[in-house]
Amino acid sequence: NVFGWTADEAPSFALLAAFVEAGFNFIDTAAAYSRWVPGHRGGESEIVIGRWHRARPGMSDRVVIASKLGLEMAPGEKGLARDYLPRALERSLERLQTDYVDLYQAHRDDPDTPLPETLEAFDALVKSGKVRAIGASNYSAGRLAEALETSRDLGLARFERLQPHYNLQARAAFEADLGPLCAAEGLGVIPYYALASGFLTGKYRSPADFGKSPRGRGMAAMLDARGLGILAALDAVAAELGATPAQVALAWLLARGVTAPIASATSLAQLGEILPAAQLRLEPAQRAALERASG
Repeated sequence: NVFGWTADEAPSFALLAAFVEAGFNFIDTAAAYSRWVPGHRGGESEIVIGRWHRARPGMSDRVVIASKLGLEMAPGEKGLARDYLPRALERSLERLQTDYVDLYQAHRDDPDTPLPETLEAFDALVKSGKVRAIGASNYSAGRLAEALETSRDLGLARFERLQPHYNLQARAAFEADLGPLCAAEGLGVIPYYALASGFLTGKYRSPADFGKSPRGRGMAAMLDARGLGILAALDAVAAELGATPAQVALAWLLARGVTAPIASATSLAQLGEILPAAQLRLEPAQRAALERASG
């Protein structure tokens, strides 16, 4: 979500190119990125990715692009109603400059729309060829289970991925119910805030550090005794492995069996730091130390 926000087009292009050349391929965005910024309308991230993607023939075969819908884009333009899904998709495809999106996700649940209506609309998009697979983000375990059962009962495309809030600092909600459900149903898990908005990089260790980025103001709630304990455990494991806290935090998620942790970078230096996490292996004692600190 940094593309078109804290990373302008040129650095965003450089980040995307370096990411793909390093052998990675999964790019997550959403229609709503970055509507919260004064003067933005939403779609800024998709536009940047679309311009980069369009300028590189053959890139569709090298990348997996995921987008999301459902958050308000304008008055009356939100949710997961039958008539809104195809309209929202067409706008995303136009911004992304592509004929299809690999993964299209509900950004959050829409309790005002019956699940059968939403899933029938998603199914129609899959059958049209404009969406390869569908997923859900920010769903409760109960609603996700209900959605999967509805798809089975009606013979519709089902949610194949869950995009939850999950990281070493925020564990309880996912591990209690959502994680076991995803494992039982065979859903891929692509957690957002994999680095807790940068907290798990170790960049924020006192209130004096909050001014280091636009996200710094959200660090106060995490910088308590537990948060400091997590940072200390990350520091210790990182020192043992010759790694960084960010790499260890991402490696922990991979060790927990997630499909692909989602992390943001606004510079090539940041990107260069986080990518080696894919090759980092934690020993059982190291995992246990991290889980004690974050439990």
